Amino acid sequence: MLNPKTEKLMLQIAHIQAHKEEVIEALQKRHFSKATELVENAISIDNERKTTQSSLNELQAGANEVAKSIGVLMRQGKKEEANQAKEKAAQNKQTIKNLEDKLKELESDLTNCLYEIPNTPYKDVVAGKGADDNQILEEWGAIPTLADDAMPHWELIKKYDIIDFELGVKITGAGFPVYKGKGARLQRALINYFLDEAIAAGYNEVQPPILINEASGYGTGQLPDKEGQMYEATADNLFLIPTAEVPITNLYRDEIVKESDFPIKMTGHTPCFRREAGSWGADVRGLNRLHQFDKVELVAIEHPEKSYQRLENMLSHVKGLLEALELPYRVLRLCGGDMGFTAAMTYDLEVYSAAQGRWLEVSSVSNFETYQSNRLQLRYQSQDTSDKKKHLAHTLNGSALALPRIVATILENNQTKDGIKIPKVLQDYCRFEQID
Repeated sequence: MLNPKTEKLMLQIAHIQAHKEEVIEALQKRHFSKATELVENAISIDNERKTTQSSLNELQAGANEVAKSIGVLMRQGKKEEANQAKEKAAQNKQTIKNLEDKLKELESDLTNCLYEIPNTPYKDVVAGKGADDNQILEEWGAIPTLADDAMPHWELIKKYDIIDFELGVKITGAGFPVYKGKGARLQRALINYFLDEAIAAGYNEVQPPILINEASGYGTGQLPDKEGQMYEATADNLFLIPTAEVPITNLYRDEIVKESDFPIKMTGHTPCFRREAGSWGADVRGLNRLHQFDKVELVAIEHPEKSYQRLENMLSHVKGLLEALELPYRVLRLCGGDMGFTAAMTYDLEVYSAAQGRWLEVSSVSNFETYQSNRLQLRYQSQDTSDKKKHLAHTLNGSALALPRIVATILENNQTKDGIKIPKVLQDYCRFEQID
């Protein structure tokens, strides 16, 4: 387990100490059953840590005085008193070591306890246990009417030989499809289109590593919360990324940025890897849930006063992509119980799959407020020269977009008796207008 700097701990525990009831009440929006227990435990450990630190400081100060007195007593010829002082110094040294060991243990216990406490939801987030309690904020586009013999995408991909799951099983295993011919070109077209749109919106493209170390996983909150969901390269203690959010946000771990740098906007395309242990059934058939998939991610680092406007801007960007692709979508604000561990507020965007007759999530856009930046020690220096403190920035991210369900819906919603029509906005990227 990592041992973050004491300064990092204090920023979070200080807020919990000062706003105990408010924190517990906010966590109850998540139906987080251990809210009171963990908050009380964190405060108790922190109080003991403070007492231990105070005792240690006092003893160290006294030990310094005793050490100084030994030389004085020796010069004065007071050998017996000097020997007594030496014995006391030796006792102090052992006591100090014991207190230092206890302090390290308490700091580790506090770290582990804080890692178990999720982010507190934003004020607009409603309480709720799961997906049924999410708020539907808006819908866009007409639901397409398909022919009676319309096929779901897992049949279409076989008919047109554009994605091969059997070959993926042969090479790797279930959930690792092979894209072929126009299927591969459609993938590449979507990636390039999404990146071009992000760059046009002011996001700086980066190409990060797809393996991360443990510190990066803790920095953005994937560890320890999602350890079992990530693929691990155990020999090197590295993890395959679940999303580009992790390496891109970690570019600013342990950094101090200038207030004038905001907003910091980044985008990147990566493959993403998720074990999705225990996933089976019709809802995860075909492209609906994979172990490896491609995604273009948006990441923003923003001033705390402007982060919710940034969230709305990111949401608008994703909506614009879906409208350009002519895919009917709806926007949901997730309830407390359905949000990710690290998020303060999340919008989900779902597209309607006409062949499957259901909504499919294709993007989540979230504001983490200071939850990630506290772990990352990502701070900013105010432009106000009288303000000497370093402040925590807000971090945000959003899928723009995840490809599998976008591909599935494009195939299903645009199927005709003659083939599958490619959305107009992608035709120049694909260099074909139809899959036939």
